[in-house]
Amino acid sequence: MAQIVPIGYICSMNKKIRQAGILLHPTSLPSRYGIGDLGEVACRFVDFLASSGVGLWQILPLGPVGFGNSPYASRSAFAGSELLVSLEDLVDEGLLDLSEILNPPQFPLGFVDYTQVKRYKMPLLFTAAANFRANSSSSLQKAYEQFCQTEHKWLDDYALFRALSEQYGSVQWYKEWDKKLVNRDAAALKMWSEKLHIDIEKWKVLQFFFYRQWTHVKEYANKNQVQIIGDIPIFVAHDSVDAWTHSRFLKMNADGTTKASSGVPPDAYSDTGQLWGNPVYDWPALQADGFKWWIERLSHQLKQTDIVRIDHFRGFESYWEVPAGHPTAEFGSWVKAPGKELFALLKTHFSPLPVIAEDLGVITKEVEQLRDENHLPGMKVAHFAFEMLQPGVLNADHPYLPHNYPYVSVAYTGTHDNNTSKGWYEELDEGTKDLVRRYLSCSDEQVSWHLMRSVMASASQWAIIPMQDLLLLDSQARMNVPGTCGEPNWCWQLVDSQLEVWVSQRLTSLIQPFGRSSIAQKKSTLDI
Repeated sequence: MAQIVPIGYICSMNKKIRQAGILLHPTSLPSRYGIGDLGEVACRFVDFLASSGVGLWQILPLGPVGFGNSPYASRSAFAGSELLVSLEDLVDEGLLDLSEILNPPQFPLGFVDYTQVKRYKMPLLFTAAANFRANSSSSLQKAYEQFCQTEHKWLDDYALFRALSEQYGSVQWYKEWDKKLVNRDAAALKMWSEKLHIDIEKWKVLQFFFYRQWTHVKEYANKNQVQIIGDIPIFVAHDSVDAWTHSRFLKMNADGTTKASSGVPPDAYSDTGQLWGNPVYDWPALQADGFKWWIERLSHQLKQTDIVRIDHFRGFESYWEVPAGHPTAEFGSWVKAPGKELFALLKTHFSPLPVIAEDLGVITKEVEQLRDENHLPGMKVAHFAFEMLQPGVLNADHPYLPHNYPYVSVAYTGTHDNNTSKGWYEELDEGTKDLVRRYLSCSDEQVSWHLMRSVMASASQWAIIPMQDLLLLDSQARMNVPGTCGEPNWCWQLVDSQLEVWVSQRLTSLIQPFGRSSIAQKKSTLDI
């Protein structure tokens, strides 16, 4: 097995390592159970990547989705999404009967209906958890006990949080829970832990299922020369176990409400900016604690994935803080963060530091300095090179044009927040379309393909293509529209027929000419 080459490293022969990747969240994998999962279908996707010469699989955050079914509004920074657990794997382990999953509902084709999925899948998962507690084998029980012991720092609180959430219904913890629970009164926590011990155990078992299955997927990927790029949002959700248990590290009041929330200021895309609603960090409190929470968070993520993309990296240098009570982000201000001190400490724990900095948007020199001093690759998105241009004028020095990408960067056609390349091009005005055609030297029908090709041809160490672009899909396959909430965001899903042999061949022909094929690179072991 060839060695994994860390970010920015060059082998002893001074040859720069270049790789290609596909962006696809596991929820988008094809499944007859309404949502992608971590069973055989995930391993088959790894096979697809490996046979195509793709060495990177980029995913979105794996946590249990919260508001709007967004993986960036997870109910835990450490837990995994129970909806990703494979029912078929549970059958194989004797925790469900085959008859229980033989006739699933008629789920929408190519679309994850989260309401319908939860209604069907969660009772089956609870049944499997009950069967596990009653009849699990000694080896499986031993593995579970070891999991609970190893992960207790976050697992105990998460399981209690989910059990209490069931008890109180769908209300947010800081609005409707008993004040003693909101304030984490020791006596109240003890009483409810004892009262809900069966439900608490149930949620722990489901996390065991998730981590057991995800570990298998990751090990299978690594065995087949595929590294996994994970993703974490910089902030935690307000309605999360993290806000409930670590409020001392957040600008929050004793009653669980926020003193301030995060967002971005007004810009060309929004006159009022974006008010995200996440509580912002009390950075002095985090720093006084030696940034232990961030070290634990990154350590945990790097057990799950090989590399981590951190969303909204600029927030480590300064972030937009909006005082509580304001309906929009217009009345916020920039607040400095101790990113320099944080990353200096992180580098003592992780060497090299396998982090991708999401540095999109309006970025200052100070943010660039923080990124570059820590040798972190930033992101380059080809779509952005053609936006907000003077009519008929293409700036050849634009940093998002593929021929300008530096080696220490990650190149994309678009991300999960962009339209698909086909949808993006179709919505451009005619003048901008002409600039795109002239830059790519192609016809309208070939724009998506040539845009992918230009990203692959760039100097960037890594080039990542959203799966929707590879399939030449239009805006109906878009994953997310920033600033909006609810369906169809986060709902796009592959269907089996889209992963045919010719798609793998197309992918190979896209990456091989530019020295990005993992098939060629694994023929010899690299000395680094």
